[in-house]
Amino acid sequence: MDNSDEVREFLTTRRANVTPAQVELPSGPNRRVPGLRRTEVALLAGVSVEYYSRLERGSLAGASDGVLHSLAQALLLNDDERAHLFDLAKTANASPISSKRRAAKAQNVRPSLQFILDAITGGPAFVRNGRLDILASNALGKAVYADLYDSAEATLPGKPMNLARHCFLDPDRADRFYPDWGIAADQTVAILRTEAGKDPYDKDLQDLIGELSTRSDAFRARWGVHDVRRHASGMKHFIHPLVGPLDMIFEGTELVADPGLNLMIYTAAPGTPTAEALSLLASWAATPPTSAASAAADLTNENNS
Repeated sequence: MDNSDEVREFLTTRRANVTPAQVELPSGPNRRVPGLRRTEVALLAGVSVEYYSRLERGSLAGASDGVLHSLAQALLLNDDERAHLFDLAKTANASPISSKRRAAKAQNVRPSLQFILDAITGGPAFVRNGRLDILASNALGKAVYADLYDSAEATLPGKPMNLARHCFLDPDRADRFYPDWGIAADQTVAILRTEAGKDPYDKDLQDLIGELSTRSDAFRARWGVHDVRRHASGMKHFIHPLVGPLDMIFEGTELVADPGLNLMIYTAAPGTPTAEALSLLASWAATPPTSAASAAADLTNENNS
């Protein structure tokens, strides 16, 4: 697979993000490019201008780990960007046989993993793949994303609920669900860009990216920025239609026994409004389906009282 365009655009955008002052170089007058010049990157990385220019044209094949580390240091890459650079180099060095696009293998969640999810009762927990399909969840996870599940089932019955489709192709629900949609959108695209660097031969991922690029101007603009993100920990901010704002801590980990799958767990600090809201939501999630509507009404009344 020829990823020269990906390499070129990634290196070009990273170079544009670094100012001379950040790397203790004189800025000088009449600079015609944003960020650093190629000559400056080559100087900082300890390579010739001709060699760096070849790298930035998209030819990472054959670049040593030492060169990649020097390049990452020169461009002030963070850990996620550095890992992405090495993923791009791995693809550039792949054999023609291994670089054929392929359909993803069916990703089924093992029963034992579902048991573990069900045992987590203090916060939402779910398993997702790199395309942001939610493949399995505990009861509280389904309750947090209930509106999204309903929308996904209405539009793509039988398919996993996909967070990227929700964010960009269901704008009304997404705007209500995320208090800052722009941040959620940036992070979603950065996660997909990272996954595309790790597994560029996944046909289902490429089809998803093509669908989002075709149907969403907002996605297409963000995709061109080439930001990357490995979503391992941080904060999540949602506005749930029943219990209101949710400000949750999250931790994520890749599953060693299930390559390509991530376990995500959300929780709230004890004594916070979000902890109380999750407790109310857990009560609703435990309500039998025949009484779900009345339980939702009760929760709404209690939340407004």
